[in-house]
Amino acid sequence: MKEIKNLLGYRDSIKVVDATLRDGGLVNDFFFTDEFAKNLYKANVAAGVDYMEMGYRASKKVFDESKFGKWKFSSDDHIREIVGENNTDLKLAIMADIGRHDKDDFDQKANSPVDLVRVATYIHQMPEAIDMVEDAAKKGYETSCNIMAVSNTQENDLKVALEMLGKTPVDCIYIVDSFGSIYPEQMARLANIYLEIAEKYNKKIGIHAHNNQQLAFANTIEVCGDGVDWLDATYMSMGRGAGNCAMELLIGFLKNPKYNVYPVLKFIEENMIKLKEEGIVWGYDLQYLVTGLLNQHPRTAIQFTKDKRKDYSEFYKETYN
Repeated sequence: MKEIKNLLGYRDSIKVVDATLRDGGLVNDFFFTDEFAKNLYKANVAAGVDYMEMGYRASKKVFDESKFGKWKFSSDDHIREIVGENNTDLKLAIMADIGRHDKDDFDQKANSPVDLVRVATYIHQMPEAIDMVEDAAKKGYETSCNIMAVSNTQENDLKVALEMLGKTPVDCIYIVDSFGSIYPEQMARLANIYLEIAEKYNKKIGIHAHNNQQLAFANTIEVCGDGVDWLDATYMSMGRGAGNCAMELLIGFLKNPKYNVYPVLKFIEENMIKLKEEGIVWGYDLQYLVTGLLNQHPRTAIQFTKDKRKDYSEFYKETYN
């Protein structure tokens, strides 16, 4: 199950996936400037990152276009404005959220700068997710499937869903700790379940971790050591609520000389700090700890943050009850 490491101590099969423009977009409604997106793209190329997620391709039938920046609806034209022909080793990804996308918005891969379609789904939506995976694969894209809120899923149901996915053309199946509630020892057990399917059906396994209990990095490197190959991260942990595994931590941890942490730090210095100074709020805080501890969606903690509340103990009582 585990690939033998080469003499330098790194696994060539590991892929680093930058989700800043997509998960980070949940913090500022995707109102990133083109300058930010271009600088992020250049930083990823320089850092040796393998995939860059260029936002969502959400349906304009579902979302009001006037309320979001363009990376909520990321079109091929939007992407080309940033990357041109993308004559680099960096591959480009788009996320499609089941129930919030239109598969007809995806052209044939031959006509698109996108390499990878990432399908995000809850377990009860698996038939529709499989349909999306099969459609994207038929059009020529690489595909992955992110089963969200896995901490609220019964193990038997999860195994059935993984078996279903294993029989599809999907390239990578993701462990997603949506609520930031999973501890490393639990994550290791989950990884074993996923890796059994990976071995049976010749798939890759990925991890997308949230930082509610400051465990996103710990969980990521825990399962990386177990054989999980696709590792999601965001610059300065920018992502919904408590954020994600920090790119600067992950790149610093990986010993493959193809990765370079300097461009990551440079991008943070010149771009991410500015977002913080402009008042955009994300990252670990006690309200996110509470929802993580209680294995709940962070929506109440996000509202707590927007309301600028500081009564953490009262919030715990509200959330617990």
